[in-house]
Amino acid sequence: MNLIIRNATIIDQNSPYHNQTIDLKLSGSSILKIGKNLEKASDFEEISFENLHVSPGWFDTSVSLGEPGFEERETIANGLSVAAKSGFTAIALQPNTLPILDNQAQIRFVKEKAKENAVDLFPIGAFTKNAEGIDLAELFDMKNAGAIAFGDYGKNISNANLLKIGLQYVQDFDGLLIAFSQDEKIKGSGVVHEGIVSTRLGLKGIPTLAEELMVARNLFLLEYTGGKMHIPTISTSKSVDLIREAKAKGLNITASVAIHHLVLTDEKLDSFDTRFKVNPPLRDDFNRTALIQGVLDGTIDMITCDHNPIDIEHKKMEFDMAKNGTVGLESAFGALQIVLPTDVIVSKLTAGKAIFGLNNNSIKEGEVANLSFFNPNGNWIFTKENVLSKSKNTAFLGQEMKGKVYGIYNNGKLVIR
Repeated sequence: MNLIIRNATIIDQNSPYHNQTIDLKLSGSSILKIGKNLEKASDFEEISFENLHVSPGWFDTSVSLGEPGFEERETIANGLSVAAKSGFTAIALQPNTLPILDNQAQIRFVKEKAKENAVDLFPIGAFTKNAEGIDLAELFDMKNAGAIAFGDYGKNISNANLLKIGLQYVQDFDGLLIAFSQDEKIKGSGVVHEGIVSTRLGLKGIPTLAEELMVARNLFLLEYTGGKMHIPTISTSKSVDLIREAKAKGLNITASVAIHHLVLTDEKLDSFDTRFKVNPPLRDDFNRTALIQGVLDGTIDMITCDHNPIDIEHKKMEFDMAKNGTVGLESAFGALQIVLPTDVIVSKLTAGKAIFGLNNNSIKEGEVANLSFFNPNGNWIFTKENVLSKSKNTAFLGQEMKGKVYGIYNNGKLVIR
């Protein structure tokens, strides 16, 4: 495809055109030319949008889609379409499918399903067989098949020795382990953040200690073994402090936070609406504020939607019995704009590429054209009509949003919402 993008403000701190409003000339997968008032070419399509801003393509490091096995929740084809229309040029696919993505055949299957798409799909392989936390999965084989990291989605590895062995093993091929951190014994049958709201509603609470103990343990293991580790979707102030201290020691540790933990608090639970049941749980405003500070000071490396479609049969039920999870791709940019500056959002939505070993492109002549299009201005309310996923379990219905996503350009394909 040949394309000229008119009057685009570049948001890319690694580009010489950062904060400049210019034209972009694209051909296939390449940026041919950047400048003001580029000459119109007969064989080039031209596009322009109100207050158009362009950044390197966004990458979400935690997306669940369902297929194979849970196609009623989401398919790979529709999930990638949702990602594109939400401004994401790449996603990391979680292994919580049926069967679990714990071998090279499953990794190759999902990669094949995503071929020739505008959005790149990078699978995460399960750390243990069937994500049961007992035996290591085929980590090296999955790496060779295209897995970019290994982790049992939403599950803590209770066997510390197994995690230690895994950290030592993956260093032979520069593997990245994802260590979800939550002590199941301390969590018990808790379903929400332990605090004033849980007491008022009579719901069993999950103390912050459940997360913080495992974060501390996992950091001790990393210090002992070396290698590199990623701790996803942290949710407490103390977790931020622990990771900040580990980085000061020089440990190769990264962390992410889910958008709903930056924007929402457990005050949303007053209606017992299961759309707000997520794992880790929504915390109070003290922890939410600490997470935002962790993003701003660089302790938290990445922001993720933690997009997790759940079918209505497992959401429209008693709060204690409902499954955890919210869809978040469609609401990602608009929700983040309420709490963070645009430059920070772009930085945190693109930082995962380098951490997960992917090409981290910049907006320069001769570079790969991997771009997200958006307008950072304009306030609006998120409604059911804005939900593009098959599952509609979004925690952001009725939430004020700011800014608009126009679409993406990647792999020589233009997708506009």
